[in-house]
Amino acid sequence: MAAVMEARTRVVLADDEVLLREGLAGLLERFGFEVVGQSGSGPELIELVREHQPALAIVDIRMPPAHSTEGLDAARVIREEFPETAILVLSAHVDVEHAMDLLASGRRSGYLLKSRVTDIDEFIQTLERIVNGGSVVDPALVQELVAARRVDDPLDEVTPREREVLSLMAEGRSNAGIARQLVVTEGTVEKHVHSILGKLSLPDTGDDHRRVLAVLMFLEAR
Repeated sequence: MAAVMEARTRVVLADDEVLLREGLAGLLERFGFEVVGQSGSGPELIELVREHQPALAIVDIRMPPAHSTEGLDAARVIREEFPETAILVLSAHVDVEHAMDLLASGRRSGYLLKSRVTDIDEFIQTLERIVNGGSVVDPALVQELVAARRVDDPLDEVTPREREVLSLMAEGRSNAGIARQLVVTEGTVEKHVHSILGKLSLPDTGDDHRRVLAVLMFLEAR
């Protein structure tokens, strides 16, 4: 199991489903996080972040009163006022159009579907990665972005294997993590990454965060 965190990371939760919110709060406390506030609406979430200035905010997209994009609207305010606060969108829905603004805004951001969170240890590690500056994107969102790409999108030159690597890059995985997932050597992954960046005319900086944002930017192309 994932190791309990030594330093208690302060978290606020926003979801109008009380049982889910309480269950998540209990899980986080068990793994050493400190849940300093919970809310069921966007405005309440913003006030909690202003009061506690947590390291992480976990947000649902659709909350009262209209159940549309209240969570994302609140997340944008938080990102503007508190850029160092990590934000994880934990949603039941894939919302490409609205999620991209948040994901492209910088580090410490993520988007996961509730239905795909099936491994507790992996989920906790994902939270730690986001808090430490990473970006994580659910594969389902990546698939939606790929499906929406333009006919002349430069991804047309990317091979099927490179697409697998690209998808894992967009999830925020390191070269070592991709190698383990695909059961290949890290050197092979490095060659794929170099090829992908070349085909997309992107500089090979070795910066994982820039890789993720660049991948998302190109996948978003319509």
